[in-house]
Amino acid sequence: MKIVSWNVNGIRAILGKGFKEAVEHMAPDILCLQETKAQDNEVLKALGDFEEYTLKFNSASKKGYSGSALLLKSVPLGVANDIGVEEHDDEGRVQCAEYEDFYLVNVYVPNSGQKLDRLDYRKQWDEDFLKYLKTLEAKKPVIVCGDFNVAHQPIDLKNDKANYNKTAGYTQIEIDGMDAFIASGFVDAFRTLHPDEVAYTYWSYRFKARERNVGWRIDYFLVSEVLVDRVKSVTILSDVFGSDHCPVQLEIEL
Repeated sequence: MKIVSWNVNGIRAILGKGFKEAVEHMAPDILCLQETKAQDNEVLKALGDFEEYTLKFNSASKKGYSGSALLLKSVPLGVANDIGVEEHDDEGRVQCAEYEDFYLVNVYVPNSGQKLDRLDYRKQWDEDFLKYLKTLEAKKPVIVCGDFNVAHQPIDLKNDKANYNKTAGYTQIEIDGMDAFIASGFVDAFRTLHPDEVAYTYWSYRFKARERNVGWRIDYFLVSEVLVDRVKSVTILSDVFGSDHCPVQLEIEL
């Protein structure tokens, strides 16, 4: 099974930037999208041409903000939105597709804000989201993917010292959050297979950051430990454009 995760930074915007062609070339069995920035009817209109996929979406209450979508070739047993915590469940950030042998969770983790004004909220989010994942994992293994909005280690961003505890995505609180996911038994699939590889998934639109490869690895596949041996590859598709993030692809035997 080939699963692709991609923060598209606006589903309507990316449609005119080779999105359909990119998806056809990647040919995923499941495509997990984050930051759709559209309401349900707008997502449906934008993705209506993908007839070989079942489409599921979770849009934010606020228009033009956040949101997630799943495109599924194999029909799941069911798809549920959100994590059951009221303060987190109006921004369209989580979808869970249940299959016979595993859960697939698509997530767009909140950004802590340019002035770190949402850092306390982010800390609570990480704690609540981990509880949600462990509840799922008590029933069957979990694959969770998406934009986690954190560079976990110094290797995961270009300028680690300049950004540490100053920039959203690389504060100790956010790093601690990812540490907790790993300590609880979830495995960072890319880093496990590529322990020393410098590779980024996000580049600011400013300062020619992508051209200069001044980036961050903030998009992840985390998998339950029992699935690690089934992971065949994790590839960061940095040559796919259209967003300020690139897709990440997991191939796994299920």
